[in-house]
Amino acid sequence: MISRFRICVLFLTLFGVAGFGGVESLFAPKAELWERWNRSDERSREIVDHGPWDQLLERYIVSDDDGVNRVAYGRISAADGRNLDRYIRHLASTKVTGLNRTEQLAYWINFYNALTVKLIVAHRPVQSIRDIDISPGLFSEGPWDKKLLKVEGETISLNDIEHRILRPIWRDARLHYALNCASVGCPNLQKTAFTARNSQDLLETAARAYVNDRRGVRREGDEVVVSSIYAWFKEDFGGDVAGVLSHLRKYADPRVAALLEDVDDGNLRDAYDWTLNETGGR
Repeated sequence: MISRFRICVLFLTLFGVAGFGGVESLFAPKAELWERWNRSDERSREIVDHGPWDQLLERYIVSDDDGVNRVAYGRISAADGRNLDRYIRHLASTKVTGLNRTEQLAYWINFYNALTVKLIVAHRPVQSIRDIDISPGLFSEGPWDKKLLKVEGETISLNDIEHRILRPIWRDARLHYALNCASVGCPNLQKTAFTARNSQDLLETAARAYVNDRRGVRREGDEVVVSSIYAWFKEDFGGDVAGVLSHLRKYADPRVAALLEDVDDGNLRDAYDWTLNETGGR
């Protein structure tokens, strides 16, 4: 059954809403701070244990020949599934506002990614995360707006974590390279957990890897095709096409930098592959 969101997309497409970002960019969430989470304790030396998540990533992520980190969702053992549940409960029971900012950053990134993996495992088999259509609301699809669990007494969703906490608090475009939406077109789910110690290095490495992968930038005929991430969240990448191109050039290797020469609104297009990032062997 076609979702209400896709009916709206089809309607707007028929009436000519297009351009860089197309129709879906109209529905992309804005970064709107949930003030309740804008607190930290910079004196805190508490370290959150991400070891169980790190072990699961190491065991079940497979790097494909095409550069995509795929997840063996179907091979996650019952024991590791329980470990994932315990890890998520551990995060939910942590007083995150009592952590320092660097510890919070790793906490929220790992929380988002772990919850996404749990959702896929719980709803398999699916061809795309968008098939997990559990979000409330007329214009919603997928799982992102579903309230999943409580943290410090507040029920939170994936969109809360990304768009109401991470983006407005840290204001770092590289966050888009850290959060994985279980899709082939998304930046890779890293093979190691984020920590306060490694977060900046992982963000920088992930940004460079994605920009120089064909999912980030590629040429098709006379057009340069970039990930729809840059269209949906233009406000994080400078606010316009010029800002997006400036961001891409910052991380581009010589091959991609050459592709970005003489690019403007006229020959720039975006695309995204929502196919589930599952290993072929499942």
